[in-house]
Amino acid sequence: MIQDLSAPLCQAPDSEIRSPSIPFPAGAVDCHAHVCGPANLFPYASERIYTPPDATLENYQALLAMLGINRAVLVQPSVYGTDNRALLAALKSYPKQFRGVAVIPHNLEDVSEQYLQEFHDAGVRGVRCNIVDVADKTAGLPIQTLKAVAERIKPFGWHLELLMHVNEYPNLAKVFENFPVNLVFGHFGYTHAKHGVNDKGFQGLLELMRNEQAWVKMTGPYRICDGNLPYIDMRPFNDAVIEANPKRLVWGSDWPHVMVKKHMPHDADLCELFASWVADSSLRKTILVDNPCILYDFPAFNTVGR
Repeated sequence: MIQDLSAPLCQAPDSEIRSPSIPFPAGAVDCHAHVCGPANLFPYASERIYTPPDATLENYQALLAMLGINRAVLVQPSVYGTDNRALLAALKSYPKQFRGVAVIPHNLEDVSEQYLQEFHDAGVRGVRCNIVDVADKTAGLPIQTLKAVAERIKPFGWHLELLMHVNEYPNLAKVFENFPVNLVFGHFGYTHAKHGVNDKGFQGLLELMRNEQAWVKMTGPYRICDGNLPYIDMRPFNDAVIEANPKRLVWGSDWPHVMVKKHMPHDADLCELFASWVADSSLRKTILVDNPCILYDFPAFNTVGR
C-alpha cells in the first residue's frame, strides 16, 4: 500500500512483553480497542487524518493474553470510515470472545434491515458517531440525525457510542433527555482535564449517568490531560463518574493508542493505573466484567472460544 503522506504515521504501541502486577478478574472485558490492518488486506481510507501502523487481530490477541484479559469490544477506527470489513472479519473469527461497535453510512437510506441484521449476527452491538469533527459547532448537536440513527438500531437493542467533547455542550443532559437508545460516551466524555469536573457539559454527563441514560468508557486518559503517567489531572474525573453511577461504567485499553503525541503508555501500566484508581476489587469486577456483559450482550464466560 502506498502511504498517504498527508496522513502522518502514528507511533506504534509499546511492544515490551510485560503483564500487570495486579491481575484483572476472570471474564474481564477490554471495551475499547481497534484492529487496524494488515493494510494490504484491509486498506485504509484515502481521506483519513492519520496512518496507523498495522495493529492486527493476531497482535491484539497476543496483547490480551499478556494482560490476562479474556474478552473485548472492537470499535471501528476512523481510518476505515464506513468500511467495516476488518472489524467484521475479527468478530467472525472469535464470535464468543468479541463484540463490535460499527460505523454506518450517514445516509440511512443505504442502511437496510438486512445490513443491520448481518452486523448483529456478526456481533455488532452499537454504532459509533463522531461529533468531534462537526463543522459548525454553533449549530449545536445534530440531534435529529442522531435520533434517526437511534430509531434504526433500536429494534436490535444496540446503543449509540458518541465521540464528542461534552464540555462543548453545556445543555447535554437536556438535549439527550428521553433519547431512544442507550448512549455511550468515550474517553470520560472527552473533555480536557483543564476544564475541570465542574464544567457544565461534564456535569450534564454525570446527570445522564445518574438517570441511567448514559454509559461512560473509562478510556484514553492520556488524550485529555497534558502530563504522562500517572495522569494525575484525570483522577477527579475518574472519581466523579464512579460516584455518579458505577453500574454505568466500562473500561478499555484504547489500543493501539493511535495519534498519541506524548510518551506511549504501556498497556500493563494502563491496567495498573485503573486498578489503583478503582481500589475495591468488587467494584473492579463490576466495571470489568458485569457491566460489559449487560451493555454488549456477552455470553457466559465459560463458553468463550472460537
